[in-house]
Amino acid sequence: MLRRNNLALLAFVFTTLALVYCQTGGASSAPAAPDQSPAAAQTPSSNEPAPSQGSPAAPGQGQADSQAQAGAAAGQNPAPPADTTLPVSPNGVQNPDAGDAGVFVFKKEVEEVVLHATVVDNKQHIVTNLDKANFNVFEDGHPQTITSFRHEDIPVAMCIVIDNSGSMREKREKVNAAALNLVRASNPNDEVCVVNFNDEYYLDQDFTANINKLRQGLEKIETRGGTALYDAVVASANHLKTDAKLEKKVIFVVTDGDDNESTETFEQAVRSLQAENGPTVYAIGILEHEDHSRHAKRALQTMCEKTGGLAFLPKTLDEVDAISRTVAHDIRTQYTIGYKPTTPRAQGGYREVKVDAHGSRHEKLTVRTRSGYYAGQEGNAGGQ
Repeated sequence: MLRRNNLALLAFVFTTLALVYCQTGGASSAPAAPDQSPAAAQTPSSNEPAPSQGSPAAPGQGQADSQAQAGAAAGQNPAPPADTTLPVSPNGVQNPDAGDAGVFVFKKEVEEVVLHATVVDNKQHIVTNLDKANFNVFEDGHPQTITSFRHEDIPVAMCIVIDNSGSMREKREKVNAAALNLVRASNPNDEVCVVNFNDEYYLDQDFTANINKLRQGLEKIETRGGTALYDAVVASANHLKTDAKLEKKVIFVVTDGDDNESTETFEQAVRSLQAENGPTVYAIGILEHEDHSRHAKRALQTMCEKTGGLAFLPKTLDEVDAISRTVAHDIRTQYTIGYKPTTPRAQGGYREVKVDAHGSRHEKLTVRTRSGYYAGQEGNAGGQ
């Protein structure tokens, strides 16, 4: 009797579970309405919006989905996704300017030759009131189009190169004072280094605007050995090329004798100074001994003339300080003239440069700038 009751109870439980299962399965697989075909169930009526299904679209996705659905409803193919590939320039190089500015910018810069020019009248007074139209530039005799023009006090990168040989022992105090006064009279944003040389050359202070550091560099005096002027000039030109941040470059040299120790020749020194956009040289020659002053004078004058600078040959040491201030004034009143050569740089070779200027009253003016350059031998490391 007890067993039968248990069996009846179990039968009742199984029957109940079966009914629940059938009801659940039937609800999930309910047939479509009798008058609605499968096609009608997938394509909404033209007068009624399609029912919303699934989870909400991600930001920006809903508009694209609705456009695609609208195109499908109209019987059109949906528009393809936007092309995010960078456009390709005619020479086959991708043009990143049209893409993310933080990736890489491919730009072709104008290959300018930059000249720093001082203009004086027939009384050797510096002329400062000229405009671009007052200048004509020639390269190898051919007129060039001026592409940039400035007349302002541009900061310079300057190497002060001082003779530290034995014969300079009694002169260094006044020479050092003059060099510091040159810096004080120059643009406060200049960057200046100190190179002392005798039979070797030493970078005793790298680029700085700090007067105290420059003084310490100048005070590293040994006054011994010979005069390796050309080696010091070449090394200073290379230092300006590789380490200076400013576009305009100057070498200021003070020596009292002829070169007698350099491994570089005079011709090699001049050529290093005539690199494209290379430094302007100013020199003071304190030449007391007649036996070697003629050759030393010619060397200093040539380096300065070829680069657009000035060579000074004072009769006494007391003139050096005033000369240093003259140099500072000359540098700060120059015109900066740029042009793109009509002869491609790739052809290389030496290019002769000439600049003419005329004033409003047609007075005779003289332009002092570099006399030429070796194309492709770039002397400019950064710019401004």
